[in-house]
Amino acid sequence: MDDLTFLIARRKSLYWRIHFWAALIASPFALLATLTGILYVFTPQIETALYTHLDHVAPQGAMRPLDAAVAAAERAAPRGWEVQHVVPPFEKDDAVQVAFAPPGGAQGEHAEHGGHGGHAAARPKFGLPAQAVVVYVNPYDARVLGSLASSERFGNWAKKLHSRLLQDDGWRWMIELAASWLMVMLVTGVVLWWPRGAQAGLPKRGARGRNGWRQWHAFLGVALGLVSVVILTTGLTWSQQAGARIRALRDVSGQASPPAPRGLQSTEEGAPLDWQGAWQVARSHAPAIAVQLTAPASQDDVWRATMADRSRPTLRFDLQFDAYSGKPLYYAGWDAQTAFGKATAIGIPFHRGEFGWWNQALLLVFGASVLFSLVSGWVMFFKRRLPGSLGLPKLLPGAWTSPSALAWLTAAGMCALMPLLLLSGSLLMLLELGLARHGRRRRLAR
Repeated sequence: MDDLTFLIARRKSLYWRIHFWAALIASPFALLATLTGILYVFTPQIETALYTHLDHVAPQGAMRPLDAAVAAAERAAPRGWEVQHVVPPFEKDDAVQVAFAPPGGAQGEHAEHGGHGGHAAARPKFGLPAQAVVVYVNPYDARVLGSLASSERFGNWAKKLHSRLLQDDGWRWMIELAASWLMVMLVTGVVLWWPRGAQAGLPKRGARGRNGWRQWHAFLGVALGLVSVVILTTGLTWSQQAGARIRALRDVSGQASPPAPRGLQSTEEGAPLDWQGAWQVARSHAPAIAVQLTAPASQDDVWRATMADRSRPTLRFDLQFDAYSGKPLYYAGWDAQTAFGKATAIGIPFHRGEFGWWNQALLLVFGASVLFSLVSGWVMFFKRRLPGSLGLPKLLPGAWTSPSALAWLTAAGMCALMPLLLLSGSLLMLLELGLARHGRRRRLAR
């Protein structure tokens, strides 16, 4: 065996070992994330079945002013609770959605991270305080259709199940750990699959046994690699540790979304705009998309409007206008977004399956392939493992010193962006040192 062939063999043994450890660490959490993610993908169909009586109405002539719907919602809301925002109807059969929260309610678990900076009184662009209640009103007769706690809506419940198994933020580390090691699985899996010499990239017809499992395991993992990168990357942007690093890198590189000017104020001239007037101003400046309206928090504050439908990211906008004259004071549309902002605006709805049936179908196939990869990986392990052994892939001598400078640089970058990977990887290295020492003692004892 020449030096180059032996070097490749040493590297392959190391990447196989790392791939095994990544699978061992990530598998339990990845299994839960995949199953709950597949459930979440079908949120539109499930919510249609559960909430049609709240979300939609039968059109009947002209709509009443939006203020009538808001007033009806206020009478039905818990006493003393404050209006957070209002989503007027976009289609003729849409209900008015009026969101309420307790006085002083802080931004909660349903809020979207990474919003723009702006006026101190600004509320979350997407999402609500954890205790929020949404009251649904018929826009044609101002009749209250019902109310629902935001946390009890299926989409929010399924999202919490997927991200932290219905637990508090202290459990989010599980999914972050899984996503970190799944990224390692993906990178090492591609390296192990990469065609070289007699090794083919496509599964061979008639392959059976462990070899057949291995070929399909590798092929499916790589075939959906781009989807995997998008899913894992967008998932990590929501995480606590890695997400903070990613956002810090975004800010340092100048890729943060453009902030609204601070201190925007209204000029108190004439009567203030009511909800109907504010809606008309927003519609005159906003793209053709559902609008979320937030009222001024004080007499000199401003109205805010933004998109209420994340499935059309290119129509994203942020609008602030004078509470009396309706004069626009700030507007930022899709063109004003940075490359990072555009990427996340597209990637996050894709992760959630919000682009329609094709998006849901692709994520279903992706989820099924992840399940197959997990199952096939363990099938291969038990087929390879000798009775009484740990079944660890064998490391060739010098394996840990064989990676290229690019490989070490990639590993360092991944650890820098994913703190849980760095922490768990350090513990893994200590375990490897212990196993190596134990192996040397056994050899000396023979």
